Amino acid sequence: MNHDHATATGPEPERSARLYFLDWVRILAFCLLVLYHVGMYYVSWGWHVKSVHASTALEPLMLLASPWRLGLLFLVSGVASAFMLERLRPGAFIRQRSRRLLLPLLFGVLVVVPAQAYYEVIEKFGYRGSFTDFTGLYLSGYGGFCSAGSCLVLPTWNHLWFVPYLWVYTLLLALLTLALGPRLERLSHGLAQALAGWRILLLPLAVLALARIALLGRFAPTHALVDDWSNHAQYLPLFLLGALLARRREFWARLELLRRPSLAIALGCWALLLLYRAVPDGLMAPEQLGFWRDLQRAVYALCGWSAIMAVCGFAHRHLQFDHPLRRYLTQAVFPVYIVHQTLIVLFSQWLKPAELAPGSEGLLLVGLTFCVSFGLFEVVRRVPLLRPFFGLAKQQRRGRAAAQPRHASGNRG
Repeated sequence: MNHDHATATGPEPERSARLYFLDWVRILAFCLLVLYHVGMYYVSWGWHVKSVHASTALEPLMLLASPWRLGLLFLVSGVASAFMLERLRPGAFIRQRSRRLLLPLLFGVLVVVPAQAYYEVIEKFGYRGSFTDFTGLYLSGYGGFCSAGSCLVLPTWNHLWFVPYLWVYTLLLALLTLALGPRLERLSHGLAQALAGWRILLLPLAVLALARIALLGRFAPTHALVDDWSNHAQYLPLFLLGALLARRREFWARLELLRRPSLAIALGCWALLLLYRAVPDGLMAPEQLGFWRDLQRAVYALCGWSAIMAVCGFAHRHLQFDHPLRRYLTQAVFPVYIVHQTLIVLFSQWLKPAELAPGSEGLLLVGLTFCVSFGLFEVVRRVPLLRPFFGLAKQQRRGRAAAQPRHASGNRG
């Protein structure tokens, strides 16, 4: 590409260089997801099943990741979607995304997730039926598993909630592309110009913090898609931000320059969040609770966005390279994501009779989950009939695959 010329909207963004560092970010984020869900088994926060050793001990480490891990995935998914739209018309893009997301979602809800719900009703509701009996209840939408006025919704997508959210956001991006046409490029350029200097920290923070303050108290997170407005207000802007700035290499370079200050801000905010949690409830005057709650929500948003900036900045600095392992793991992460939480639940329940120490049990859970997840991926990728159910494209002949151009973050599941 000749960089001596500029378009009417400023320097033309590069179209050929693959953003390898975002592939590595996505891989590491999904690895962190496995660790996080193993951690959920051991903390006091609500989850599908709980260890007899559950306590608050791990919660500071969990809180270190909570503000940014999912927002980062939506940002990277927005980047991937933008590159897909670069080589596909919006209609073809919607069909491809629907095929690669909705079929695995349906398969996951019907085949992968029921085991999680089965052990959940055993633990929480004292269910004593067989898994076969429970499957009939699950598929029929049985609503009788209730406690304290709240009922378990069946069937459920549990950890797979990310998939329908991503599908809806990709539909919105395709419609935005159709509606704006060439103006989308001008919007991308204008946004990249606006996010210069410390505005790269402050403008996204303003959006995320205001949304969190305004909506979190009114709309508790549900992961149910249709009523999850506080989560949508966090994830959709990050997805669109990634899509609009995908090919603006100056944006990623700015994140690299700010990587150390961003990390320092994120760690400082994490410390403040821990301090807020440590303050006894009765220490704050009732008339001040609203102020401190809103301030905590703003700090949480700052922690999330600055951590995303730091992760992308350090990755841009150190992970902008290709490797055979990247190509393998880029294909593996979505199938591993589909099965990992069910494996965690299964292994946790099977290990209970052994009464292992929590540290040993936790390490064993992590190891078993990764080993079996990748073992299943090795089977799935070799069986053409199974590949579509795990979001994998049809296998292509080597000659044909080699002839196709590569773009950043192309196979995103």
